Amino acid sequence: MRESKRIIIIGAGPGGLASALLLAASGFRVRILERLDRVGGRTSTIGGDGFRFDLGPTFFLYPRVLEAIFRAVGRDLRSEVELVRLDPQYRLVFGAGGELEATPDMTRMQAAMARLCPRDAEQLPRFMNDNRAKMGAFRPILESPFNGWGDLFTPAMLKALPYLRPWLSLEGELKRYFSDPRIRLAMTFQSKYLGMSPFQCPSLFSILSFLEYEYGVYHPMGGCGAVSEAMARIAREMGVEISLDDGVEEILCEGNRAVGVRSHSGVHRADAVVVNADFARAMTRLVPDRLRKRWSNRAIAGKRFSCSTFMLYLGIEGRCDDLAHHTIHLAEDYVTNLADIESRRVLSRDPSFYVQNACVTDPTLAPDGMSTLYVLVPVTHQHQNVNWSIEGPRFRGRVLRQLGKIGLKDVAARIRYEKMVTPADWDQGYEIHLGATFNLAHSLSQMLHLRPRNRFEDLGSVYLVGGGTHPGSGLPVIFESARITSRLIAEDFGVAPALDRVEPGAGRFGLEQAPVMASQPASALVEVG
Repeated sequence: MRESKRIIIIGAGPGGLASALLLAASGFRVRILERLDRVGGRTSTIGGDGFRFDLGPTFFLYPRVLEAIFRAVGRDLRSEVELVRLDPQYRLVFGAGGELEATPDMTRMQAAMARLCPRDAEQLPRFMNDNRAKMGAFRPILESPFNGWGDLFTPAMLKALPYLRPWLSLEGELKRYFSDPRIRLAMTFQSKYLGMSPFQCPSLFSILSFLEYEYGVYHPMGGCGAVSEAMARIAREMGVEISLDDGVEEILCEGNRAVGVRSHSGVHRADAVVVNADFARAMTRLVPDRLRKRWSNRAIAGKRFSCSTFMLYLGIEGRCDDLAHHTIHLAEDYVTNLADIESRRVLSRDPSFYVQNACVTDPTLAPDGMSTLYVLVPVTHQHQNVNWSIEGPRFRGRVLRQLGKIGLKDVAARIRYEKMVTPADWDQGYEIHLGATFNLAHSLSQMLHLRPRNRFEDLGSVYLVGGGTHPGSGLPVIFESARITSRLIAEDFGVAPALDRVEPGAGRFGLEQAPVMASQPASALVEVG
């Protein structure tokens, strides 16, 4: 490259930061413009009075993808961020009765399942083996860009088709293995990582629970926000400029090609623009409708978006050492709870919820003798049925009462710090379309080439990373989108991608043996990344 090309990245979320690392390592001049006063986007740290919380993702899954990115820039992820593998991974409490302590130790996991249903416990090895093969078949697909229909007709896709079973939902797929609805729920609630119901989520995503048990659930010391901060620090050391409090107001175009952006700090010319902001919000705010043929305002309005989340970040007096690091309570009538979220668009009387008690693993997140509780409840995205200015305080009380179902009966009296985030806050404060924290839903009609493409099809010199593009939502998958997008940019400018130069003997995206798809660290039951 005779002269370093200039790349502007809109947003310092995990996809933007990972893209910046790879592009800088490939020789590009990179500048990130971030609207907030901190890096990480939803994968950032918030708090006060000595309490620190992850804003969004709390599960760190499948670190191999980010490890490959760090290797490509000459760093070692585990030297930069301390990762603690959790065992148990989480505790599941069923409103219909029973509990399950999820562990990556398959012998102990089978024993735990047998206490609920001995016959189902015998099926666990078959489930794992079948999904190991499914993941192996789909790995090349999830690592590759999809630029049109033609990319569906490849040897890799044909090889994967027998595993797809598009006529089955995730729930239907799990019925092939498990008879007890609680066991099925334990292995399908991960569809909420995509903001979807297991009764509507495609059967492909049985790989989500498989990956948890195969590769583990991790806690980065300091929280997932510490990963974002480490990436930003390394990016700056590599010469990447990161401008905070510098929201982008417009993508500048000449004809149907982007030539830069206008932000709070002025006009920034660029050879390419990478959008790491929420896809629907960014396109409807930053690009004129007339320039978007496939993704016009009307088309975006007709798409299906994920659910949202109601959040409480609580700093409390005292410790909760009897409470697991991750606890998920599943409503007694889970089907009704899902219908309230996805079709009726109302607030459930008995909602499912997730609680992270990170201080049992990482006491640095709270003052001595105190704890942080991160509480997440899946709810409808923004809808006229719910006025959050009225319902927010009421729902808070309901959620605090729900915590008694996992043994937290006196939380309200112990609160020393509190922050509440509703879907309206996600929408208006964090610029997420409809407050849909998991972006476009992952239905078959919104996957692969039917998602917004990594090389954005409507506007030249614009590329996408994050949950709104291929492969989809979830931290490891977002990191994979950065690998795909940075490769496309490098190839479009005739530059060898950084991953190829560092690991020339590996598979196309740097990990010959490793799958890349993994669940979203906080689903609607676990994360909001």
